Amino acid sequence: MESLKYIVLFYLLYIPIITVGQGKKVQGIVFDQGTQQRVGKVFLKNDNTRENTFNNARGEFEISVSLGDLIITSKEGYLTDTVKYTGQQVFMIYLERTSIYIPEVRVVARRSPEEILQQRREEFNKAYKLADPGSIFSVGPTGAGLSIGSIYNMLSREGKNARRLTRFIQREYEEDVIDSKFTRDLVRNITGLTGEHLTIFMGNYRPTYYFVTVATPYELATYIRSKYEIFKLNPNLRFLPKLPEIELEVEK
Repeated sequence: MESLKYIVLFYLLYIPIITVGQGKKVQGIVFDQGTQQRVGKVFLKNDNTRENTFNNARGEFEISVSLGDLIITSKEGYLTDTVKYTGQQVFMIYLERTSIYIPEVRVVARRSPEEILQQRREEFNKAYKLADPGSIFSVGPTGAGLSIGSIYNMLSREGKNARRLTRFIQREYEEDVIDSKFTRDLVRNITGLTGEHLTIFMGNYRPTYYFVTVATPYELATYIRSKYEIFKLNPNLRFLPKLPEIELEVEK
């Protein structure tokens, strides 16, 4: 009877020790410390048992651990880290990037004025043909003569409307060229103007199409600085806008 008591006492003391020493399977997830997004294809190794594994594309993994085990993590682009298992039901591991994370930015290239003009020419191909009457003289088997088609395009209402449209497209193109050279960023960097004062300056001292096409970057910057000296004398002055060109068509 006495011996049975010692056997029972032995098991009561010994069994918990075995239980604590045995590892168990735990599930975990690896995250990016900066973005809190899951990180996949991470190598994980139990430094105590030498067991190793990779997590899946969703950042999830399963590994055998015991209390106090050290889990070593490794992935390209992240700092190698060692994390101690302290009994978590779900083992959450956060990795730190080796460099600063910059979110992906979708860049949409702005079309150049020349590309826009080319598109307009394709869209209004008929108008450009009508607007350009071509030579009023034609040469045929019977000799030189007047081109009826060219005369019609020159004198018809349709031809006049076509020329009006193509002139508008040309003006639009020239304004686009000015906008591409005389930008808010450029003026802001040179003058330091912002907000309403920047808007007033750009409206008052907008350069001409001819100037921006022939001026070098240095000459354009010099132009902006010289106008800024004038602007500082009366920064709230607004010039009157140019009157629009009105074309009158007189019936004969």
